[in-house]
Amino acid sequence: MTDSRAFCPRCGDPVPERSEGDATDPLRPGTDVDLCDSCYFDDFEFIDAPDRIDVRVCAQCGAVHRGRRWVDIGAQDYTDVAIEEVSEALAVHVDVEDVAWQVEPEEVGPNTIRMHCFFTGTVRGTPVEEQVMIPVKIARQTCTRCGRIAGDYYASIVQIRAEGRTPTTEELERAREIAENIVADMEATGDRNAFITETTETDDGLNMRVSTNKIGKKIANKMVEEFGGTVNDAETLVTEDEDGNGVYRVTFAVRLPPYVPGDVIDLANDDEGPVLVSSAHGNLKGIRLRTGERYEASYEEGNAPEARKLGERQDAVEATVVTVEDERSIQVLDPETYQAKTISRPEYVDADAEEVPALKSRAGLHILPKDDE
Repeated sequence: MTDSRAFCPRCGDPVPERSEGDATDPLRPGTDVDLCDSCYFDDFEFIDAPDRIDVRVCAQCGAVHRGRRWVDIGAQDYTDVAIEEVSEALAVHVDVEDVAWQVEPEEVGPNTIRMHCFFTGTVRGTPVEEQVMIPVKIARQTCTRCGRIAGDYYASIVQIRAEGRTPTTEELERAREIAENIVADMEATGDRNAFITETTETDDGLNMRVSTNKIGKKIANKMVEEFGGTVNDAETLVTEDEDGNGVYRVTFAVRLPPYVPGDVIDLANDDEGPVLVSSAHGNLKGIRLRTGERYEASYEEGNAPEARKLGERQDAVEATVVTVEDERSIQVLDPETYQAKTISRPEYVDADAEEVPALKSRAGLHILPKDDE
């Protein structure tokens, strides 16, 4: 009687019948599995592992060099780095199912960690296990980013100034906050070239040195978006790259408007009285203190109409109301002389008010709207 079963081409022993799912060799799709288990396991390698792993780690920030670039992996110490690198370097045979593994690090010196790895799995219904030891050599270096920071590298300068005044503390603090947020967002997306080299406060504003022109442009545009003003940029050739192309450093000069919300100004060639500035975006906007009507500068004047500054909202003091004479006039006590004075009554003054915030300046005594108005 003829045996119709398949035989191992290497040893000649019969090959057991397998289920339909095991009938093909996953390493050679479309071909029949024709080795017996004994011959199969003679050549079987559960784990493919390197003899040694060399790792370049930045001593400052902990980044690891992979390929041609430095990568932040968020490791807490060098043991975490070693485990991460071993995980990337190991390969498990494709036939093995239900693979499980664990690792036991052994520090044998300041720069060497032995990684004892234990593996279990199943192949052809047979439990298999293996253990390997991989030495990981740590080389402490300085990554490109940390090297640039240490060398005070910068590619862009942002200058924060204001027209005819010094930028406010709020504006300068916001510039710093914007820069920090931009750098944090870029770092979160994996951009390791984003950092702030230096921030210097000057007598007339703020200078910021940042690592890329992209950061500088974003800071400048965000300042103008929030506070109004203009941005001008100028390029300076600093060197050439290896291909002979020019490398430029860009200075972004931010010029904030001359007036900020809360300023009280007296417009030139205008007989309708002082204006309390409410916005410097686009055309300057505000409230007329004589009438309470809205004011907006013309397109030609923009956010810098010709005017003189009389004071600020915070300079106002409470003045006692003597009487409301009519819809357009009110009598109050001068906060300095305590003499009764009749002045214009803007529409935002309540007829039942007992005290009102008043600002006394070279233009006279005027009532300001309350902070919530």
